[in-house]
Amino acid sequence: ALETVAPAQEYGRQQRFQAPNLRKFADKVAAAGYFVVVPDFFYGDPFVLADDGSFDRLPVWLKDHSPEKGFEDAKLVIEALKSKGVSAIGAAGFCWGAKVAVELGKHDHDFIHAGVLLHPAFTTVDDIKEVKVPIAILGAEFDHITPPEVLKQWEEVLIAKTEIKSYVKIFPEVEHGWTTRYNVEDEKSFKSAEEAHQDLLEWFSNHVK
Repeated sequence: ALETVAPAQEYGRQQRFQAPNLRKFADKVAAAGYFVVVPDFFYGDPFVLADDGSFDRLPVWLKDHSPEKGFEDAKLVIEALKSKGVSAIGAAGFCWGAKVAVELGKHDHDFIHAGVLLHPAFTTVDDIKEVKVPIAILGAEFDHITPPEVLKQWEEVLIAKTEIKSYVKIFPEVEHGWTTRYNVEDEKSFKSAEEAHQDLLEWFSNHVK
């Protein structure tokens, strides 16, 4: 069986689990033949920006919503799926969820067979050095959280890890979060998100078997 676990929540003004674009994306992956699970690792309590648009509240929020806790929760989800006979699992992580996906990918095939990180956050070059499964990283040109120069450092690390397949792509003229927060009426933004979605599907098709 093929399975995609998507630790997909992003912090922001609304709970991404409920965001229409994310749900459309999950449906798209399901239509490709995968059983898709989108867990709410925020338990209905997403991060909300301060009134002035700042991230001042983030340190307090992270105390109860750390990616490390998300990783522990994800392991429980994966254990449940395996108990049902699922034999191949891929993880897609958006923003906060990228850290969860990369943690899952540090354990060979114990948890997942491949991962995709989309506009990642909370992830370091040391995390990338420990990855043991095929990994694709899809980033944005205008990303203040994980800018292209950081992604290029990760790419250099992955190129040196010849034992695993990797792919790094920086999408031009888009911002952090574009794969799920795009404006459907903005043709350029929509097409860029669609391209990222297709890249994810191709990665899973090649590596989650």
